[in-house]
Amino acid sequence: MDNIERLYKCYEILSEAGDKITEHVAEYKEILQAVKGTSKEKRLASQFIGNFFKHFPELSDTAIDAQFDLCEDDDTQIRRQAIKDLPKLCQGNAEATVRVGDTLAQLLILDDATELQQVNNSLLSIIKLDTKSAIAGLFQQITTGDEPTRERCFKFIATKLLTMGPTVITKEIEDYIVEEIKKALQDVTADEFHLCMTILGSTKLGNTITGHAELVKLATEQAELNTADTDAIAVDDEVVERFIQCATAAAPYFSKTIKSTQFVAYVCDKLLPINTWNLIATAVSQDQIQLRLLKVFAEMITNTDKLENANERINAVYNVLLEYMPLPKLSDEDTVDTPPSFQFSHAECLLYALHTLGKKHPGNLMFVEDAEKLKDFRARLQYLARGTQGYIKKLEEALKGKSAEELKTEENQLKQTALKTTSNINILIRDLFHSPPIFKHDIVLSWVVPKNSKLGKRHAPITFGDKGAANGNQEHEVQDKKSRPSNEQKFYSPPSGKYSGKVNSNYGNNNRARQRGGGGGGGGGGFRNRRYNRY
Repeated sequence: MDNIERLYKCYEILSEAGDKITEHVAEYKEILQAVKGTSKEKRLASQFIGNFFKHFPELSDTAIDAQFDLCEDDDTQIRRQAIKDLPKLCQGNAEATVRVGDTLAQLLILDDATELQQVNNSLLSIIKLDTKSAIAGLFQQITTGDEPTRERCFKFIATKLLTMGPTVITKEIEDYIVEEIKKALQDVTADEFHLCMTILGSTKLGNTITGHAELVKLATEQAELNTADTDAIAVDDEVVERFIQCATAAAPYFSKTIKSTQFVAYVCDKLLPINTWNLIATAVSQDQIQLRLLKVFAEMITNTDKLENANERINAVYNVLLEYMPLPKLSDEDTVDTPPSFQFSHAECLLYALHTLGKKHPGNLMFVEDAEKLKDFRARLQYLARGTQGYIKKLEEALKGKSAEELKTEENQLKQTALKTTSNINILIRDLFHSPPIFKHDIVLSWVVPKNSKLGKRHAPITFGDKGAANGNQEHEVQDKKSRPSNEQKFYSPPSGKYSGKVNSNYGNNNRARQRGGGGGGGGGGFRNRRYNRY
């Protein structure tokens, strides 16, 4: 009798044994040994191991390891079959479910689309069988896995697990997910932090004011605002990027009830003082770091409470604003040959911040009390207004007569955003040019897309290039166009910054030397051989 026939014979014996199946340990061991046989033997073994797994608990570890061996086989068909059969090990066995969940989580980094789809299907299957144990396996890998694996696990939770509906994601399970994500937040990269906040925002925390307050608290802790009580900070990638990432995550949840005061005060005290501000552009390696910071600052400032030390904090905003509001040229001849050049995006953020703080603290605009400073400020405003109005005219001409379909093109979308930016600046200038300044106008920041939601907004800031819509000479871009690839996405999504480079070199490769899913997160194979810079 050849080996294939013998495997079928063992299957037949076990199938017909009934209550005496436990007497046929030898036959089950033969099936387990077949994982070292030919390709056909391996495929049969994969199908048979799970069918009788529950009847031989003393062989459970051996059986699980045998099935895992098949999941790492060099033959694609065998791997797919083994992955498909993994859920059979989980029926009524919580411990096995945790281990299988852990191993399937490791397999989420597979490149092959068909294999990956099978991994997802098997994960979803064991989640339906035993939701908590399966999720425990996922989180076990989040604790012990390497960075690419962790990221795939977070993405699976965000895009697949949380969409399974209330019959699977019960209140108990959701509470468990929330608590495990909070634990994971103690040691995450920038990308992982955003995935965690996305997951938490998709749970009950994203649906209530109390939940929003908790999400803001988590972002505050990650930004280390509660410990930022020294007079100065080290200006480097980690400090500035961490703040931007955390502030961006918190921004959608600020409201009239949940204030952004602590974040706003941090920017005014630690990042806007002019010496620090000028260092950020040179000490931090990220392109457009200052504009990204100003955008999230402008978004947050709407919901700030009254500030302590308002004079000093408003003055910090004012001093940086002057950097983006040059003085007029000395003569009209100069302006003919050299049209005014402005960074409109930066100016919009800072004018809005000054206008908003001025409205909240009308008696704390120190430059208004100083005649020379006021004269200088008004001259800069007037010069900025000239450049803005000229550019608005060009933009309006460029967009005039365009059909609704034409206005949907990327180029015209950017022109419309540029028009919104300059129009906002024009409105803010009119208020601030008054003597004393008034604060009667409310604007919507040019990149903010309001949502029809009572529980906050999501935002997708838009950037635009230096030639703009009308081929003007104004610098309103957020990045030197020459250094930007032509297909760059214009919608701003906060990048991962320095953290994005810290990934395992095996990311995306079919690395077969996998860690065995085991209780307590241990195991050989060592997927997680090093740590990364984390928040």
